[in-house]
Amino acid sequence: MNALDTKINQHFQGLVVRKDLVKQVKGNAIVPSYVLEYLLGQYCATSDEASIQSGIQTVKEILKNHYVHRNESGLVRSLIKEKGRYKVIDKISVSLNDKTDAYEADFANLGISKVLVDSATVKAHPRLLVSGVWCISDIEYDFREDKNICPWVLSTIKPIQLSQFDMNAYIDARAKFTTDEWIDILIQSIGFNPELFGRRSKLSQLVRLIPYCERNYNLMELGPKGTGKSHIYSEFSPHGILISGGEVTVPKLFVNNSTGRIGLVGYWDAVAFDEFAGKQKKVDKALVDIMKNYMANKSFSRGVEMLGAEASMVFVGNTQHTVPYMLKHSDLFDDLPEKYHDSAFLDRVHFYIPGWEVDIIRGEMFSDGYGFVVDYLAEVLRSLRNHDFSDRYQKHFSLSADISTRDRDGINKTFSGMMKLLFPNGEAAPAEIEEILRFSIEGRKRVKDQLMRIDSTYAAVRFAYLNNATGDEKPVKTLEEEEYPNFYHMKAHSGNEREKFEKAGGGDHADEAAAQSAGRYEPKQLAEKHIVFNENQRGLSFDELLWPYIKGAKKITITDAYLRAFYQIKNLMELMETIARNKPEDEEMAVHVITSPSDFSDSQQIEFFEKIMNSCSGVGIDFTYELDDNKAIHARHIITDHGWKILLDRGLDVFQYYDAKDAFIFMNRLQKMRPCKAFEVTFIKVKNDQK
Repeated sequence: MNALDTKINQHFQGLVVRKDLVKQVKGNAIVPSYVLEYLLGQYCATSDEASIQSGIQTVKEILKNHYVHRNESGLVRSLIKEKGRYKVIDKISVSLNDKTDAYEADFANLGISKVLVDSATVKAHPRLLVSGVWCISDIEYDFREDKNICPWVLSTIKPIQLSQFDMNAYIDARAKFTTDEWIDILIQSIGFNPELFGRRSKLSQLVRLIPYCERNYNLMELGPKGTGKSHIYSEFSPHGILISGGEVTVPKLFVNNSTGRIGLVGYWDAVAFDEFAGKQKKVDKALVDIMKNYMANKSFSRGVEMLGAEASMVFVGNTQHTVPYMLKHSDLFDDLPEKYHDSAFLDRVHFYIPGWEVDIIRGEMFSDGYGFVVDYLAEVLRSLRNHDFSDRYQKHFSLSADISTRDRDGINKTFSGMMKLLFPNGEAAPAEIEEILRFSIEGRKRVKDQLMRIDSTYAAVRFAYLNNATGDEKPVKTLEEEEYPNFYHMKAHSGNEREKFEKAGGGDHADEAAAQSAGRYEPKQLAEKHIVFNENQRGLSFDELLWPYIKGAKKITITDAYLRAFYQIKNLMELMETIARNKPEDEEMAVHVITSPSDFSDSQQIEFFEKIMNSCSGVGIDFTYELDDNKAIHARHIITDHGWKILLDRGLDVFQYYDAKDAFIFMNRLQKMRPCKAFEVTFIKVKNDQK
């Protein structure tokens, strides 16, 4: 275990589990992760390896003997008959038989139905009445001659969820961790390795949890396939439900007027629509209209009666085009069905997760560290629904007066949800509050900016906030706005209008200032400048960022204390490729690298440098390196002999993790395709005596 695993086991003893154990016990059981982790939490919530292995075997035996596979349902029914009583793990749904005035249960995998359930059980677990709940139950077999009497008897039933929860203990234990540690714990609890995610990417993952801890929160995520958009809503919590296919009827979702039974929004904390995108999908306009009212007012009509509910609404779907294509030709909601591509509906969305920033899930991204047992975290999030932290930023910051009431509601609800996740006591440092506030504003701005493309009646809004102490106003931009300024503020022109727009300087002919702000550099005349890159921003390459300032130099000196790991030295090699690719064949350049020796005994640092030296010798680059033991080396810069100093606050370590061994992904072949880490670069013109 690493230090964080040890710490979480210390302060949340018995409430955490090693996340890779789920795969070990799942086998071919088609069962949600929270069911498996419930069992693991009973037998493997420890850091003792012997106890873990023993617990794994116990859980496997429980699944082997009691989980009902559909193809073995006949065998299990026979066991119940022969033994008289048998314990099963199955998904159970209950309905009221109004002819017999009795509640009857259906077992999804076991294949039995009309099993009598007492009213007290239904009252204690009302979600049995809607879509079903995974349970551990004891079934008895008592055959009667009367054909109207079902021989199956439900003796006991226990939904898979935590039986008790202490919120105060959770808040007290949270105080033992730093914010960075706590974020990593939550990411591990979701099942991912936090080391492979940047700060912004971690926050995007955590936004997916807000529907569980914030009432009536409306969230949308559109992006490429395979990014894990629906996982949180299908397998993470017993309090959420995922509707596959994205299609549902008004009676099922809201209320059945003929029976008076309330729909899904009355029983679940989060209702998620999977595969929500798809222009050709048929959509009931009545459903869209009632959904608009519910998302705005938390209520819906049943004839003359108004009903309310607390369920959050989540919409996830796949995009078919790249972000610049959508910005140039339509908008970021382009893939939605026509009836949902409606400004009134979309205006109810509080936050738009940019799914194109989320990495496609790969095997190495899953965590083998410790995280909360998910049914424990699910109860934490459900308890936090009773709190409201939406005003916790107002002591330090104020939203711009331009921001409308609906925009403020979206920002405030996201801010409240993120505060609950990261600071459940409601207290945080001003810098931490500001980070969450900016993130919340950006997510709502992404919605509003697209609405202005769709509906010309929406007025432009200045998304900014004020620091109450200094009076400074700080504008907020979306990352797409930074990356593609030439497309972002376009209207969806077509035909002659587009031609006129591009001739006027828009579209592909954006001016140099816009290109520079997006990280695409072709300066006509080199100038001193300072550039900030945001996390997950793409479009960066050494050819465009660094080569214009290196070009013409006979010697450059690279000082970077952290050229030790493979990926760091690989970035150095890619800079050598930039030089080799761009310098005239009849010119030579000397490159000297100053760095610190690696602290790891098995380091290949020197071997890698020697390989670079050998490669460079044949292409006109005189590569040398120097390992400086001076522990005070912290500078990261490039100095040329023709008057430029390039200050890189992260050195050459500017790209986020990608699989460097996979030769068939563009991120490995093209730097521009890689998401960046957050960093800054400054270009300074210096005299010889200042170098």
